Amino acid sequence: MSEPSQTMRVVALLDDSRQSQAALAAAVALADEVSAELVALFIEDLDLLSCAAFPFSCEVGASTGLSRPLHSEALEVSLARQLQRITRGLEQAVAGRELRHRLQVSRGQVVSEALAAAAPCDVLVLGKAGLSSRWGWSSRLGSTSRRLVLEAPCTVIIWDERHPPSPGPLRTLRGEAPTLPWGETLAEASRSHPLFRGREELAPMAAPELERFLARARSGALVISRQTLTRLFAEDPEVLARIPIPVVVVP
Repeated sequence: MSEPSQTMRVVALLDDSRQSQAALAAAVALADEVSAELVALFIEDLDLLSCAAFPFSCEVGASTGLSRPLHSEALEVSLARQLQRITRGLEQAVAGRELRHRLQVSRGQVVSEALAAAAPCDVLVLGKAGLSSRWGWSSRLGSTSRRLVLEAPCTVIIWDERHPPSPGPLRTLRGEAPTLPWGETLAEASRSHPLFRGREELAPMAAPELERFLARARSGALVISRQTLTRLFAEDPEVLARIPIPVVVVP
């Protein structure tokens, strides 16, 4: 295996959702394999906090549909509890591993803070739907994930909570030969990486065909360029949400 860049980090954007927990497990496995630092990033959403300052602000229960006042004090308490759970989850995820890791907490707009935290040589790991999946799987890609996968300066891995990390083929579309940011070619990664095993080259496909082809896939990952993902989004804005395996988007 090629040596990874000394400055490469695996950055996991975390919240209190199941999607986030699944993404953290994948980020830990990747960081451990390539001896990179794991940065667990928790961003306190300034937009939400600003909304809570208005006297007429309300929140609607996702399971009940009932409306209740949204107060700044209650939101601060909720964020503190989320941070406690994330801290415990991180320590459990890295337990038994000699893995450099740290929790980075910031407050601001989620997308801008995440973009500022990620460097070009990093790998940013996201859950698909984030908080929108807390009460069940969402068939839509979260707006935060959508912006980051298109705007991040680095490789982005979108993970799906429905399937735990499972070795399987690295799938690419014919004509694309991206190099993975941890210093491996696709051929090297397909031989040695714990999350990927083997390779599969796919014919170029439109978004509906790609979705149908991968509908029954349960392991491995799809590796595509950001240019290709932009084309797929133009054909079907929700195609990424319906592909049931991780998607590795390379700039």
